Amino acid sequence: MSTEDPQAAGLAALAGLIADRTRAACLLALLDGRAWTAGELARHAGVAASTLSEHLGKLVAGGLLAEERQGRHRYVRLAGARVAQLVEDLAAQVPPAGARQTPRTLRAASAGAAMARGRTCYDHLAGRLGTVLTDALTGRGLLRQDTGFALTDAGVEWFGTAGIPLDLTGRRPPARACLDWTERRPHLAGAAGAALCRHALDAGWCARIGSARAVTVTPAGERAFSDLLGIPPSALR
Repeated sequence: MSTEDPQAAGLAALAGLIADRTRAACLLALLDGRAWTAGELARHAGVAASTLSEHLGKLVAGGLLAEERQGRHRYVRLAGARVAQLVEDLAAQVPPAGARQTPRTLRAASAGAAMARGRTCYDHLAGRLGTVLTDALTGRGLLRQDTGFALTDAGVEWFGTAGIPLDLTGRRPPARACLDWTERRPHLAGAAGAALCRHALDAGWCARIGSARAVTVTPAGERAFSDLLGIPPSALR
């Protein structure tokens, strides 16, 4: 007589939450780290608001999304960094774009190229931009990758010298490797990755492209990354 493993049942339920194209589209969109309204997500997923509301209810009940209301508006965001890591790690297992269907329109192809160049992954930078920054930090001895991601003492000092506020008092690891689903290599996450992304956006080094997760490096960012990390501007375009 077999006994059902409650962990197996829980894992199957979690997988079932994600194994829907509309819900997956919502989770990927929310990797930008911001709160979206139900209407915005419905338009993004290409479904009716009533249909989207049902999907959001399941994701909130399953602990993947957090919900808040302001007046008549309902906002949802990812429930936390662990959920973002789960979604990004799963996305990294999807075959590269060349093995999937070719984008049907020039707009879709352009959006995909912009995401591959640079984007936010919840609260840190990803895409080619993320891996270029990670490589530069590693090459300068500010980040170690040989025994997992770890900031060196010089790395902690670098954040202070660069004027980037870095809070290492919380439970979050200072540095964590996050497998990039377009580059197929790790980029920097954790407290350091979040601090760098937040400062890059606040200081105008990077700018969001429309309402998507894609970001671009500004001329000010090119100068800053060149001065601080020796990255040639051509590597950021």
